[in-house]
Amino acid sequence: MPSMSPTLAWLLDLDGVVWRGDEPIRGSAAAVAEVRSRGERVVFVTNNSSATVAQYLDKLSGCGLPVEAADLVTSAQAAASLVERGATALVCAGPGVVEALEERGVSTVRRGDADTVVVGWHRDFDFDRLTAAFTAVQGGARLVGTNDDATYPVPGGLLPGAGSILAAVAYATGVVPLVAGKPHAAMAALLARRVPDANIMVGDKPETDGAMARALGVPFALVLSGVTTADQLPVDPTPDHLADDLAALVVQRYGV
Repeated sequence: MPSMSPTLAWLLDLDGVVWRGDEPIRGSAAAVAEVRSRGERVVFVTNNSSATVAQYLDKLSGCGLPVEAADLVTSAQAAASLVERGATALVCAGPGVVEALEERGVSTVRRGDADTVVVGWHRDFDFDRLTAAFTAVQGGARLVGTNDDATYPVPGGLLPGAGSILAAVAYATGVVPLVAGKPHAAMAALLARRVPDANIMVGDKPETDGAMARALGVPFALVLSGVTTADQLPVDPTPDHLADDLAALVVQRYGV
C-alpha cells in the first residue's frame, strides 16, 4: 500500500470502525487521540440514523472519545436536508430522524398524511409501521431512506440494517426511494459543506464508505474490524489503504 499523504481531516465511520454495537473496538479511542495530537481533525460519519446527536456524543464520550456536535454527521441529517422546510414527514425511523427533521422546521408524524415518508433503522419496526408508511406513500408522499445498508455489525455478527426496512416499504409501494446516506448525493453535499478539508475516509464497507470516498475524491482506508473480513478481499472499490482496525491504520499513517 502507498504511504498516506498528510491529511487535514479524517472522516471515520462509527459502526465497525469505532465500535460494534455497544462495544468499543480495541484501540479506537487511542487512535483518534493520536490523530488529534497531530493537529488533524476527526469527523465521525454514520449511516445509522437511530440515535440523537446527544445520544451519539454521550456514547462516544463513554468510549473515551469526547466529540463536539460539529464533528458528527449522520444520515438522519442528510435525509432531513431532502425535506422542504415547513413540510410534514411521516417518520418510520428512530429519534435521530425526528430530531434532524424538527431542527430543519419539518413537522413529524407517526401516521396519517405527509409530504414525505422518511425510513431509517429502528427496533420497533412492525406491520403497523409498515402500513403507516405504505399508506402515506400510496397517498402521494415521497419516499426517502436514511441509508440502504442491508446489515450493520454488532458483537458476534450482524443485524438487519435500515436498507432491509426500506426495502420492505419500497417493495410494498412499488416506489424507488431517494436514499440520503453514504455514498449518496445528499451525504456527499452535506460533507462537502461541513468538512471541506476532508482528505481520507475510513470505513468497513467498500460499497458505502469506499464509494463515499470516491464521490468526495479522497483516499479510502478499509478496516477489517466490521462487516468486511479478510476472506472477502479483493473488494470494489479497491481501498487505497488496508488495515485490521483503526489503531493499525494510525500506526501505518504515523509509523508509531
